Amino acid sequence: MVANRSVRLRALGVVCGLAVLVSPVPSATAQDGDIAVAPGVSYRPLALSTSHGPVVGHLVTVDLTDPRADLGLLQPGSVAAKDEIADQANGAGAVAGINGDFFNISEEHPGVVPTSASVGPEIGGGEALKGAVPHGQRFGPALPEGASHEDVFALGFDRRARISRLAVAGAVLGPTGVVDVAGLNQYALPVGGVGAYTGDWGEVSRARAVCGTDENRSAPCSTATEEIVITDGVVRSEADVPGTGPIPPRTVVLVGREDGAAQLEALDPGDPVVVRTTLLPADGVPLTFAVGAMPIMREGVPLPGLDTAELAPRTAAGISPDGRRVHLLVADGRSPVSTGLNLQETADLMASLGAADAVNLDGGGSTTMAVRTPDTPHATVRNAPSDGEQRQVPNGIGVFTR
Repeated sequence: MVANRSVRLRALGVVCGLAVLVSPVPSATAQDGDIAVAPGVSYRPLALSTSHGPVVGHLVTVDLTDPRADLGLLQPGSVAAKDEIADQANGAGAVAGINGDFFNISEEHPGVVPTSASVGPEIGGGEALKGAVPHGQRFGPALPEGASHEDVFALGFDRRARISRLAVAGAVLGPTGVVDVAGLNQYALPVGGVGAYTGDWGEVSRARAVCGTDENRSAPCSTATEEIVITDGVVRSEADVPGTGPIPPRTVVLVGREDGAAQLEALDPGDPVVVRTTLLPADGVPLTFAVGAMPIMREGVPLPGLDTAELAPRTAAGISPDGRRVHLLVADGRSPVSTGLNLQETADLMASLGAADAVNLDGGGSTTMAVRTPDTPHATVRNAPSDGEQRQVPNGIGVFTR
């Protein structure tokens, strides 16, 4: 097991003097200082001593062998929406939560408003909600070797956490033939592709979907576009540019660019159309929930090429070898009392906790953990967000108890 011997871990719980070298801690079982949050769920503040200064962290551990403990998606109600993690956790009835995927936080295209939609795939309650944007349209650090823009932190119906990979699969069946669907509720579509948008998308304009290219997020928006509105299996309207506003029940909006737009232009109002979309897991295991994530460790070994320079607030999730124990971690940064971690240190810390696989989630000002303990009626923020307050984010990982 790989570990960074310049990092030390101290529990700030009942036994404040407990000192444990982060290298190596083979067991992630409960220790003195853990706070019991719910059956199978514990919380622990951490203090890290590093070669670059102190780091304050917070850890929630979930034991999925306890049938009362569960993981699920936190979301503000639609894909293209955002809210604070504490509000998302309390609204969903979660006992704990951390922020999730990177998202469309800024925009390079004049007149186009950021959607706030996340970068990667998303599954909630077993339902496919969105696919991954093209690799060049991502926000977040460069992916390490072996990682993909379609990677997710997920929970299978087998109640085992895992790093999986989700690809959009879909088709439009109409009188003119079959049109492939390459996107689902995404803020960016592949060049030449067609995307499907449902009520899960929300009210935000779909104009961003045709901007940039598969390699360049800042490339100009396409002018060869088409939008088709389908309700109850019938084409109701068409337009030359993507629209805005809520998508009604039993309605699917198709947006195409370049070749995809040309294919959609063959459809006319009144045409009968069937639209099918799903997210296919690479390992074939059906998932109850998934959130886009960047792998940083597999089988106990950090992925090659992880950054060792940039110190920042970090949010991460680690998985035990059998997938039955999950560690949710936040580390504060950008302050005198907490310098932050680099990606290599984040992976090493997860390895020291007994994780075999780990992912990096959105960090910086997004890093947030909210926890409800026996002495608090609601989940409250436990870390110190670097913006001075919670940042509104599009999704997160929620911890639930039955």
